[in-house]
Amino acid sequence: MAITQLGTSETLLEELRGWVEMETPTTDPAALNRLIDRAQAGLASVGAVLERIPGRDGYGDNLVARTPGAGKPVLISGHLDTVWDHGKLTSDMPFRIEGEKAFGPGIYDMKAGSFLAFHAVREILRQKTPTRRPITLLLTPDEEVGSPTSRALIEREAAASAYVLIPEPAGGTQGACVTARKGVGRFEVKFHGVSAHSGGNWPDGRSAVVALARLITEVHALVDLDRGVTTNVAPVWGGSRPNVVPPEAGCEIDLRVGTVADGEEMEARILAMAGMRDGVRIEITGGMNRPPMVESEASLGMYARAQALAQAAGYHLPKQHRGGGSDGNFTAALGIPTLDGLGCTGAGAHAPFEHILWRDLAPRGEVICGLLETLD
Repeated sequence: MAITQLGTSETLLEELRGWVEMETPTTDPAALNRLIDRAQAGLASVGAVLERIPGRDGYGDNLVARTPGAGKPVLISGHLDTVWDHGKLTSDMPFRIEGEKAFGPGIYDMKAGSFLAFHAVREILRQKTPTRRPITLLLTPDEEVGSPTSRALIEREAAASAYVLIPEPAGGTQGACVTARKGVGRFEVKFHGVSAHSGGNWPDGRSAVVALARLITEVHALVDLDRGVTTNVAPVWGGSRPNVVPPEAGCEIDLRVGTVADGEEMEARILAMAGMRDGVRIEITGGMNRPPMVESEASLGMYARAQALAQAAGYHLPKQHRGGGSDGNFTAALGIPTLDGLGCTGAGAHAPFEHILWRDLAPRGEVICGLLETLD
């Protein structure tokens, strides 16, 4: 059982509310940096060694906080960005409490988990709790778009660590943590056809939209549920008016795979769909963005420790394999034992009804704190 005292779920929710009410869409680095400022101030007040890496390419800053100690640290890594644009708090997603549920943009994915990580590290330092290893806390700004500017930093810190904890939302009705995830590929496709009048000059045109439609069916045919391979084409666009053969069209492709080999195969098959087809030029860019997170003996050992801590905190902690990716995919691919899905229970990630079961904040935080204190 963790010996650091984290407070009640009521007091945790009160502070978490301040995080949720600072809207942090990935696309607004200034907004993200205001929340980074708050986290940095809280950690500085208890003596954490801080490193702030300025944002680039239109994304916010990264924050690294370290506790004292010898040996390889335990890394806990969470993101502060959300999928929600500004204005959701004052329109259809205000912060509110309805019985056991607390609602708000990004509260489940994943401000509750990142806040619990921050709070655990802050209280370990404030209360001078001994830990078997030093701790590194990493807060990042761009996970929701594939971690383009934080991936190298995540991998740098993971490579120097003994273990990695990811406080992404707990999953399912029982609040499972995650020991495996699918790998994720992302592609963008552009079609360049030939414009023509759809009545008087139809034979002179080459429809980019028709080429798009054909490609969609080919991509969908790659789905193999037995292998754990899925594809999804969205969004799609093309054309301007019904009486114009469309010269331009495009789409994005999402690919999910269970193994590295399947990722390599499906990436090659999708990229091979580029070229000239019936007078339409097809460009395809992208590839595998996150490697699969494969369950290992080491991650199962971490899960057993988390199970015992959860039992001491009064609840059962199941595990699951999840189709969605996280930054844990990067760390597990490096061979660093990784346990994911350690955030709060709830539902509705990326949906208007996003919420947490707020009474679980304290017991979920106890497991995070216990892992940070006892992993050796």
